[in-house]
Amino acid sequence: MARGLTNTEIAERLFISPATAKTHVHRAMMKLGVRDRAGLVVFAYESGLVQPKVEE
Repeated sequence: MARGLTNTEIAERLFISPATAKTHVHRAMMKLGVRDRAGLVVFAYESGLVQPKVEE
């Protein structure tokens, strides 16, 4: 999610249906109190769950 994947791409990587991926994304937003996917990305970076790629 924090890498900008779509629900379909998340589903493919986790071997779940796109509808299930959408449900998980929505529930994460509700639990974390964020309004949209961008809020989830911000949360992931600020909490250290994801670190930016360093390109040389």
